[in-house]
Amino acid sequence: MNYTQNALQAAMPHAPAEWLEALVKEAPKWGIDSDTEMASFAAQLAHESVEFTRLEESLNYTAARLRQVWPQRFPTLDTATHYAHEPVRLANLVYAFRLGNGAPETSDGWRFRGRGPIQITGRRNYSQCAADLDQPLLEQPNLLLTPHIGIASACWFWKVKGLDLHDDDLTVRTETRLVNGGEHGLALRQAYFDKLLAAFQSA
Repeated sequence: MNYTQNALQAAMPHAPAEWLEALVKEAPKWGIDSDTEMASFAAQLAHESVEFTRLEESLNYTAARLRQVWPQRFPTLDTATHYAHEPVRLANLVYAFRLGNGAPETSDGWRFRGRGPIQITGRRNYSQCAADLDQPLLEQPNLLLTPHIGIASACWFWKVKGLDLHDDDLTVRTETRLVNGGEHGLALRQAYFDKLLAAFQSA
C-alpha cells in the first residue's frame, strides 16, 4: 500500500486537505486498502464531487436544462419554466415517492437530496446509511458534508453496492456504471484513476 495523503493531493490538487486526510484514515477500515482499490474509489469520488469541492446536489437548473435532464417530466418549455431556478420545488417534485421519499409536501425530496462525495440520495438510503454508521443522518443530513462522515458514507455505498468486487483491475468502467447508472464521465474517471495510481506508485 503506497497511497498517502501527499500522493492523493498530487493527483487531486484542488481537494481540501481535510477530505484527503479523512480518506486515508477511513478507507482502510472498509477494506479499501490496496493502491488499485484506492485509485478506483478516489477516482469516482473526485469526479462526483469535483475533487471534494461540490458535495451537495443543487438542483438549480434553467428551463432548457430541465427539459434535457427530465424530458418526460418536462415535455415543454412552459412546464419546465415553473421549476427553473426553484431547487426546493424541483427536488420535492422529481424525488417524490422515490427512494423511500414521501409526497412533495413532505419535503423529503429536498431534505434527502444528494449529499456527500458520492451523493447519498433519498430517505431510504439516508436511513440505511445512518443505521450502519450509527449517525443521525435523518435528523442532521448535513453531517454528510463533513469529511469523516462524508467519506464513511462513500465507503458504505462502495460496500453496499458491491463496488469492492470490481475495483482490483485497471479500468473503471464497471464502477462508473454502478455509481452513475451509465458511463457519464467515463474518460475523466479513468484519467483520475491513471493519475492516482501513478502518484501512488511513485510515492
